[in-house]
Amino acid sequence: MDDSPLVHVSNEPDDPVEDAAPAVVVIHGRGADEHDLLPIAERLPGSLHVLSVRAPDRLQGGYTWYDLDLSAGGLHASQPDEEGFRRSLDLIHEFVDWAIDSYDLDPERVGLLGFSQGAITSLSALIERPERYAWVVALNGYLAASHEDRVEAAADKPVFVGAGETDRIIPAERAERAATLLREAGADVRFERYRAGHGTTPEEIEDVAEWVDERLG
Repeated sequence: MDDSPLVHVSNEPDDPVEDAAPAVVVIHGRGADEHDLLPIAERLPGSLHVLSVRAPDRLQGGYTWYDLDLSAGGLHASQPDEEGFRRSLDLIHEFVDWAIDSYDLDPERVGLLGFSQGAITSLSALIERPERYAWVVALNGYLAASHEDRVEAAADKPVFVGAGETDRIIPAERAERAATLLREAGADVRFERYRAGHGTTPEEIEDVAEWVDERLG
């Protein structure tokens, strides 16, 4: 569809429903593209309409959602560049609104699943528009400093936060801090560490699939 705010892959539900379908918007990490997380999305419940989006800016062989602010001491302590982060959050919100109308999705059952930059973007999107997103899966990400003081907006929202024990790009402690802040704000948080670096494991994907299935009822 040429009028989409973001290039994306659309995979309709394996198990169609009579009414508007629940959906997951999949948000890749830095240097990847809209195909990167599809193997994970394929493990999710078959009733979901999967929409995997591409970041707007080129980066080497892939794409990025924003530049990095490394002033805090390097990649492991980075924060999103403010201008690019704002643009990408606006694009995600715009895309989800567009997709609900264009694909006849259930507006009350749209979740976000993100990895790395995608996880950071997903958590901030939830905080900005908690009425739009039913749940979030954030893998190997953290809560952006720009949104930490607004975290109460995510109260009661289901959030799965996964971290790699040996992740040197986004240390597990940063993901755990996000989980703690969300939990203290009243969100329904599940936090798990896995024996992995900056990536996922079969155990983690199985846990995510089961967790999402529970959210769908």
